[in-house]
Amino acid sequence: MKIAVCVKEVPDSGPARKIDPGSKRIDRSGERTLNPFDLNAVEAALKIREAAGDGEVVLISMGQPKALESIRKALAMGADRAVLVSDDAAAGSDLVATSAVLAKAIEKEGAELVIFGQQASDGDGAVMWAAVADRLKMPVISQISELEVSGGNVKAKRQTEFGYDTIEAAVPAVLSVSDAVNEPRFASLKGIMGAKKKPQDVVSLADVGVDAGEAGEAGSKTTVLNLAPPPSRGETVKVEDDGSGAQKVLEFLMERKYV
Repeated sequence: MKIAVCVKEVPDSGPARKIDPGSKRIDRSGERTLNPFDLNAVEAALKIREAAGDGEVVLISMGQPKALESIRKALAMGADRAVLVSDDAAAGSDLVATSAVLAKAIEKEGAELVIFGQQASDGDGAVMWAAVADRLKMPVISQISELEVSGGNVKAKRQTEFGYDTIEAAVPAVLSVSDAVNEPRFASLKGIMGAKKKPQDVVSLADVGVDAGEAGEAGSKTTVLNLAPPPSRGETVKVEDDGSGAQKVLEFLMERKYV
C-alpha cells in the first residue's frame, strides 16, 4: 500500500510569531521546524506499513526548497521519500489554493491512503484534510485516536466532544489523526544519516498538473484586509507575593467592591 503523509514546515514555536505587515502573512524568516502534529501522522503511516510487512510512505509538502531540511526529520523516522512542491507562483496560497496543489500531488502519486496531522501549528485551521478529501472525492475520518487498517478497510475511533465514535471506511481514504493516536518515535542516528540519501524530489506546479492561476494569491479565495494589535485590557495591577499576596488581592477586590 502506498501511503501519502501531508506534512508542513512551520515557524518554530519558541519565539513569538509575527505577521509581516507588508505581505500580511506569517513572518517565516526565523527558525523553522516540521509541524509537530505531523509527526503523529508519520508515525501512524509507519505503523501501518510495518503491520502490513510492506508498502511505501511518501511525504507530500508545499513550500520553499529549504523546507526539505525540516522534512528530513520525517525521513529520519522512517518515511521512504519526499515530494516537495516548490514554486514562486504558489506563494501566498490559502486553504483553497493549497488543497488544490496537495490533491494534485497526491493524485500523481496514486496513494491509496492519505494521512494528515490534526492541524498545523501556524494556522490552527484543522480543515486542510477535509478540503483535500473533497477534491479527491475520498471518504475522510478526522480526530482519530485509534486506528486499524486491514484488508482494504479502515477502522478508526474518533474523538468527539460527547465521547467516541467508531467509523469504518473503505480504502482509498483520507485520515486526520489526533496527537492522542500514538507517541512519535525518535529518529536514530542511523536514520538521521540515512535520511539525506533518500529520494527528495522538488517539483513545480506544472510538474503536478496545477496551473499557476490555481495557486498563490491568484488561486486563493480569501484576502486579508487589515491587521491590528489586540485591544488593550485596560488598567492592570501586578501583585508581588512577599507572603501577603492573598491579602493584597483581597484589598484590591474590596476597594472596587467586588467582594
